[in-house]
Amino acid sequence: MHWDFALILLFLGVAVPLLGRRRVKQLLRSPATTKVNRLSLYASTIAFQWTAAGIVLWRTAAHGISGSRLGLTIGNPVFTIAIAFIISIVVLFNQVFSLRRLASRPSEVDGTLSQIAFRIFPQDDTERLAFFALVATVSVCEELIYRGFVQRVFQQWSGGSVFVGIVGSAIYFSLAHLYQGRRGLVSTFAAGLIFSGVRAWSGSLLPSMVAHFIADITVGLLAPAKMRLGSMHAELPTPVRARGEFSD
Repeated sequence: MHWDFALILLFLGVAVPLLGRRRVKQLLRSPATTKVNRLSLYASTIAFQWTAAGIVLWRTAAHGISGSRLGLTIGNPVFTIAIAFIISIVVLFNQVFSLRRLASRPSEVDGTLSQIAFRIFPQDDTERLAFFALVATVSVCEELIYRGFVQRVFQQWSGGSVFVGIVGSAIYFSLAHLYQGRRGLVSTFAAGLIFSGVRAWSGSLLPSMVAHFIADITVGLLAPAKMRLGSMHAELPTPVRARGEFSD
């Protein structure tokens, strides 16, 4: 393995998880975040993501690895677009179902993930526009980094094993979300396996980029209202909550 690839993997596997966890702890120590806090968080994350993606493209190009070998290609347009559509629909239904369950289970609103969401998700139109740019950036850059670069490095390092590439990519992707706690690690590892499998099957990053965007934008725009509903639900007397749960 090239020394620069090893350094990139070390940074992604150690520094990124630790820095992310430290930043979230700082957020959770404050009772709330301001608009300036959220916009600054979006801007710094966008800058970091594009910088990391740029370094990956720079070093892979230096070793003669083309963008197409990282998955930056359409391949068979009909097949690739069909896969992108199918996986996006699955992801969308899963996110909507999960958010509905969150609203109906108020005990989960006080969890770590929900507390993080209360502090970082957009709360007005200006923030939603900035959040849209953030999600677009993350969808492109993280897929390039984890499903393009990391997956290829592990596959090549293992002598061409697609399985090792998929699992290695999913592990690194879940570590990047260490700040979400145990539950977040499990869910992002599962998502990583699916996205990596689709990338290996289609040969393109497009399906996972689109699905990644759908997953994040759906949660970012819908979760705040669902969590507020869950909080209100939790404050109701038990008999009222019981009637509400069977009102559908």
